[in-house]
Amino acid sequence: MTTFLDFDLLRSLLAVAETGSLGKAGSRVGRTQSGVSMQMRGLEEVAGQPLLHRGARGVTLTAAGERLVVHAGELLRRHDEALAELRGARMSGVLRFCCPEDYAVALLPHLLQGFASLHPQVQMEVVCAPTPRLLELLARHAADLALVSIQDGAEGVGGEVIRREPLVWVARRGAAVAGLTPLPLALGAPDALDHVLAKRALEAQGRAFRIAHASSSLAGLVGMARSGQAVTVLTRTAVPDDLEILDEAHGLPPLPAVALTLAFDRERPTPLTAAFAAHVRKFLPTA
Repeated sequence: MTTFLDFDLLRSLLAVAETGSLGKAGSRVGRTQSGVSMQMRGLEEVAGQPLLHRGARGVTLTAAGERLVVHAGELLRRHDEALAELRGARMSGVLRFCCPEDYAVALLPHLLQGFASLHPQVQMEVVCAPTPRLLELLARHAADLALVSIQDGAEGVGGEVIRREPLVWVARRGAAVAGLTPLPLALGAPDALDHVLAKRALEAQGRAFRIAHASSSLAGLVGMARSGQAVTVLTRTAVPDDLEILDEAHGLPPLPAVALTLAFDRERPTPLTAAFAAHVRKFLPTA
């Protein structure tokens, strides 16, 4: 009895999982329907349990099959990367990547330089904008993938968390603006997390506030904070050295953290997109 996971069997399992059909999976991997069926039985023999529910309308994964699909995707990705490296394969093409402006200065250079050294023939196009605008770009297929902010721990919010960033109140060092009533705020777009979470925290505290400046530009928000005319909300990574982080001692409520995850423009990303996503997951500095 075979006691190892054959990569050909794993590729066929992924095809079955993605198509929901043994026949369609066979067309994808270059086998007949009966050939894929035999492969799945062999894989179930190795696993020691059923991996598929077979029905009149097609096939679905069992709980064990779903777990194996997760491992299969990672094993095959590593296998293909290793083989490409040994063969001296070089990726090429254009990759359209997006991220919030907060992370552009602190995180992007590290990620882009590392990927460029591995794949010098890839052309990178980078757009920085608030997360809601990035999701719109992905929906229009105007970008390949984006590093986006989600509310950490929020119900119904999916995505693999790669890094967590605390949100902080920020103002000009020594300014008395935090003591004003109503509190003047410089915030991002109304649907951006800094705007939503800051208002929610102040409303829960019962603190009066007003929006003194609304902008999707990080430079605009930082400029307002430097002027001493408003308090803004930034991720800790984005706080310039000349500004002061405010906390409960200044009469302001604590803010939650945001989580960073990757979002794609399609369910099955291209090999180039998948390679950069793997690079981000591996090399993104932890907070």
